[in-house]
Amino acid sequence: MQYVSTRAGDKNGTGKSFSQILLEGLAPDGGLYMPESYPVVTGRELDAWRKLSYAELAFEILKKFADDIPEADLKALAQKTYTPEVYCNVREGDTAQDIAPLRVLGEKDGKKLMLLSLSNGPTLAFKDMAMQLLGNLFEYALSRQNAELNILGATSGDTGSAAEYAMRGKKGIRVFMLSPYRKMSAFQTAQMFSLQDPNIYNIAIEGVFDDCQDIVKAVSNDLSYKTRQKIGTVNSINWARVVAQVVYYFRAYLKATADNSEKVSFTVPSGNFGNICAGHIARMMGLPIDRLVVATNENDVLDEFFRSGVYRVRKSDETWHTSSPSMDISKASNFERFVYDLLGRDGRRVSHLFRQIETKGFFDLSDSQKGDGDEFSRVPSYGFESGKSTHADRIATIRKVSSEYGITIDPHTADGIKVAWEHQQKGVPMIVLETAQAAKFNETIFEALGHNASRPAGFENIEGLPQRFTVMPVDAGEVKKFIAERTGL
Repeated sequence: MQYVSTRAGDKNGTGKSFSQILLEGLAPDGGLYMPESYPVVTGRELDAWRKLSYAELAFEILKKFADDIPEADLKALAQKTYTPEVYCNVREGDTAQDIAPLRVLGEKDGKKLMLLSLSNGPTLAFKDMAMQLLGNLFEYALSRQNAELNILGATSGDTGSAAEYAMRGKKGIRVFMLSPYRKMSAFQTAQMFSLQDPNIYNIAIEGVFDDCQDIVKAVSNDLSYKTRQKIGTVNSINWARVVAQVVYYFRAYLKATADNSEKVSFTVPSGNFGNICAGHIARMMGLPIDRLVVATNENDVLDEFFRSGVYRVRKSDETWHTSSPSMDISKASNFERFVYDLLGRDGRRVSHLFRQIETKGFFDLSDSQKGDGDEFSRVPSYGFESGKSTHADRIATIRKVSSEYGITIDPHTADGIKVAWEHQQKGVPMIVLETAQAAKFNETIFEALGHNASRPAGFENIEGLPQRFTVMPVDAGEVKKFIAERTGL
């Protein structure tokens, strides 16, 4: 399996192996890595995979993308990662101790709504599903090379804590995590800033998530600095993280169906497009997915594109701070991967469009007179639809789900369920991907239900722990200096 950049002029040009791109993050040309072609999963394989544990299924899917890692090593990494001991924070209402429990929320008039619980990991968020594997992959690769890695990441809340918990204490790894100052929930902030591990550095940027993400890209695009400081990434621009998320789409399908002739749809709360991009990849591999529904909050850049064909990023002062803060994103990094497929893998054109974002702030594929192409007409063939949710919507949804189904959901999952209700079809189960446990967003839960969300053991007083972080302006140069002073490179 070889990988190329979404901005490469020759899609059949110089490819790299999985291990070569694992620690790299962005490609040198500023693009994102993609496989030269998607591996195809057969019906026979799907049948065989129905009997597998989550770790066994992860190995079967990962080996299709990481074929340069010895299979015995890859299997050991999957078995080490996906254990009941790691994913032990079973959420409210889940009785079976499973890595990713799937439950039926309700069924009416032939329309079945299901919820895939993905928040049983160490930080109570779906990001743990991929990040725990990434931490083990990084440590494995670095030990083989006797090397070190300085991870630079950006988070709107959950990626940061998941990365830090996955990397804490890992040999040869430092983590420098950027987050928007005072724009995460109290629980999310405490999860990150209370860590005292010497290899973890939290940097609170006086801006929004997109500013943090822009700094990460600016540092990554300084190739001499990136090489000298041995910079890697854990954001969903990292291909390995996206591939790890592909696994739970297969898992959900296999648990929701009895036969490969059946189809399911997924609704995914989306900000940076990484989670639903994994669903797109699963569908391209042959998983029988009917539709992939993008659910946004008030920051509706993605919903606007899937409704109009216009991708228009917002400036920092146009990005709303909402009650589903992990989706307060107006530059969806992983969206470039889908656009690459949508444009027939024309890397030169992808490069032109995303560089145009920096100058004009948008591109238009709606076939309008002044547009940049007509590929929006192809979107339905990839199964994509979209919808939007507001604060009032998520409050109402949290109340309704609590009343009708007896569980408490977090505000991002509420965005997903609200949009899912609008897109259900008879005979096709709709699976909503859970984002996090409600305890991480207690302020909104209290507003909706009038009481606090329950917490797993060990998280009772997390907000009261001492916190360690550094506040910085929106300045990539200051971040570079901070990293260099702590690495001595």
